Amino acid sequence: MYSVLQYMAFIVVLTIFVKPLGGYLERVFSGQHTALDRILAPIETLLYRIARVHPQTEMKPKEYTLCFVFFSLAGTVLLYAILTLQRFLPWFFPQYHTTPITPDLAMNTAISFSTTTTWQAYAGENTMSYFSQMAGLCAQNFLAGAAGLAIGIGFIRGLARQLTQTLGNFWVDLTRSLLWVLMPGALLGALLLVAQGVPMNFHHYALATPLEGGKQVIPQGPVAALEIIENLGTNGGGFFNANGAHPYENPTVFTNFVEMLAIALIPAALTNTFGRMVCRPRQGWVLYSVMLVLFGCGLIFTHLAEQRGNPAFAGVETKLRSNQSGGNTEGKEVRFGVASSVLTAIVTSNTATGAYNSMHDSFTPLGGMVPLINMLLGELVFGGLGTGIYSILLVAVVAVFLTGLMVGRTPEFLGKKIGPAENKAIMLYTLAMPIALCRLPPWPL
Repeated sequence: MYSVLQYMAFIVVLTIFVKPLGGYLERVFSGQHTALDRILAPIETLLYRIARVHPQTEMKPKEYTLCFVFFSLAGTVLLYAILTLQRFLPWFFPQYHTTPITPDLAMNTAISFSTTTTWQAYAGENTMSYFSQMAGLCAQNFLAGAAGLAIGIGFIRGLARQLTQTLGNFWVDLTRSLLWVLMPGALLGALLLVAQGVPMNFHHYALATPLEGGKQVIPQGPVAALEIIENLGTNGGGFFNANGAHPYENPTVFTNFVEMLAIALIPAALTNTFGRMVCRPRQGWVLYSVMLVLFGCGLIFTHLAEQRGNPAFAGVETKLRSNQSGGNTEGKEVRFGVASSVLTAIVTSNTATGAYNSMHDSFTPLGGMVPLINMLLGELVFGGLGTGIYSILLVAVVAVFLTGLMVGRTPEFLGKKIGPAENKAIMLYTLAMPIALCRLPPWPL
């Protein structure tokens, strides 16, 4: 019963926020008035003046894309420089940061965070200094997330506009994503996490003496700031090596619930934003409904598999009792149990966010199959910040094309004809994941 209530609460709260947040995003990126304009508009104007950006200048798709690519490249180079030079920068503790950052690890991390892949191939508390975590990884989480959201908005504009070939201004969309969306959300979320016990300091690592003797090093740091943006920006890559399983990053069931909401809120609300921008609100609700059905099916299937436990373990009690949660608890934190672990696995695998709180390879075969399928779908359900909306829209375009062929008429979507060129681009996008996962033959010697 507890598990069902948690799942239902998540879906209800998420659905309640879709319309108001979707409307807010539409107003932000269309330049309409918002409650934050009085504070943020002067900052926006100052940034444009410093960067010599003309906000009224619109960009064509090629120019918009090039700006995105060069911005991401610049972020990668800057992060690489911070990581390789961290031993000369503030808040580096050589006695605790004992894992060296080699050039290949620095490049791996820089590319990973600038593309919101955030593949964490390092032990956070033993490798990264506070400066690298904040000025490097945390800042890149903001920038990469904002760039992804800008690309998603540009994609929607391309579908919504009929008489122009421009998509807006990338630098304006990027700035507004940062100032109006990610920074306010991260500030509120970080304050909430701090209230729940998540650390936010720059103190030296603490030394404690356990009951059994010896010394124990307790890492400190600005955990709350990095934790909220890694989720809000659908990035991942925790402050600590254990990610969302670490009690400093994710101390309670409530913080786990909040962090999962932070991951799904904006991608879900973008369906409503899409409906508003194309002047067809029902289209947005249809997309959200499809996402919600797939999300719910994943929750139910995985929960049933994990709650049933592994029948191969003879003599192990896996049934739900009044004094135990039951199910397959291997690889799961006791404070989360099956319900919160399953919710996190489904949310993070659907959105390509690495902030997991349990080991997926400890799930049952059937339970672990669902997160794997979610990853292979390519961020179709909610998805990453900005990427989820165009992933499901491309699937919708394929469906429209096939339907048009069946009824013998030229396929159209939102008043735009879908021809061979469009279908080739969609097929390249669809096949990119399977091609990347194909096992290549051995290289001839």
